[in-house]
Amino acid sequence: MKTIPTSHSDLLDSPALAYLATIGPAGEPQVSAVWFTWDGERLLFALSKTRQKSRNLLRDPRIAVAIADPANPYRALEIRGKVTRIEPDSDFRSIDAASRKYLGRDATATERGPADERIVAYVEPERVFPFPA
Repeated sequence: MKTIPTSHSDLLDSPALAYLATIGPAGEPQVSAVWFTWDGERLLFALSKTRQKSRNLLRDPRIAVAIADPANPYRALEIRGKVTRIEPDSDFRSIDAASRKYLGRDATATERGPADERIVAYVEPERVFPFPA
């Protein structure tokens, strides 16, 4: 399945964290809890390009993401796919959108970091696994 089932689509707009798994330089998994947004077709991750997960994505675009329902952790969504595009977030548009989703406000200067270190990674789902199915 490549599409998000209606039964679990609410998780993409919820304040649930995404657990983003990337592949490290020696082939080992690396998992981080991250903010994300959803544009109706793709997951968007606003990242600092100095972080390990960003370096991993630049080297190997394959990812897996797990999102658990904050109200019922036994209800979840797993998405596997690839980063299809990475672009600068020098205007902080993506990090501000994520901050509004999670905190109800734009990101602070400290949360944003330097403009030249911000990127947005776009992930198109290739496989989707809702739990329970």
